[in-house]
Amino acid sequence: MPGTRSNPHRSTDARLTRIADGVHQLTHGGVNCYLLEEDDRVTIVDAALPRTWGPLQQALAVLGRQPEDVAALVLTHAHFDHVGFARRLAAEYDVPVYAHRLEHHLAAHPYDYAHERSRLPYPILHPAALPTLAAMARAGALQVRGIDEVLDLPPGEPLDVPGRPTVLFVPGHTFGHCALHLPDRDIVLTGDALVTLDPYTGRLGPRIVAGAATADSVANLRSLDVLETTFARIVLPGHGDAWTGGIRSAVSLARVAGAA
Repeated sequence: MPGTRSNPHRSTDARLTRIADGVHQLTHGGVNCYLLEEDDRVTIVDAALPRTWGPLQQALAVLGRQPEDVAALVLTHAHFDHVGFARRLAAEYDVPVYAHRLEHHLAAHPYDYAHERSRLPYPILHPAALPTLAAMARAGALQVRGIDEVLDLPPGEPLDVPGRPTVLFVPGHTFGHCALHLPDRDIVLTGDALVTLDPYTGRLGPRIVAGAATADSVANLRSLDVLETTFARIVLPGHGDAWTGGIRSAVSLARVAGAA
């Protein structure tokens, strides 16, 4: 069962949770990133926000890892809240960064993204979102620097990085959004194609993200079909808690919730 690793020196608003052997969720500032271990190497999935850098160092230390053990950073997509420490990680750790080719421009310009609806009314219409949005701001959401040097993330095959995730193309939230399937661990990392907390509404439970940050909700809902084909037992989203009721139930609930 997933469990939280105790670390008395960690940031008080960061949480490191063991999901399965070699799979750990780091939550900070309302955003999740993941550490995949294989032998003596680590893949980081998504780069959260700039001030998650400190909790990341603490997480690596808790796991007994050194900076040189980090082999790759894989971006499910390149919104500002998933690119936060990417530039620093690449520069200081000399780590390659992967993203789908349709995300490369966004990785360099992480605020220049398509969205269906204006973001301005959301804090007024959805006050439940304010704590998450405030946490993201404290974690550096307004200070993200992009990264230019990004390698292609090829869908449909395992990526040759620790954990060997199979890349699934699930566009809609962004045009090049990908999910990562770990079939040997019965896990799918959904990024923001399916979340259990919508940062823009504060609503909980499996759903797609509101139109304030989603490029094409119709396409996003279609992409749930691809996630469902994994039959994964554990769903790891970009925002919110892990879902252990299986991807099929998560997708069913997300379809009912629809677009916000």
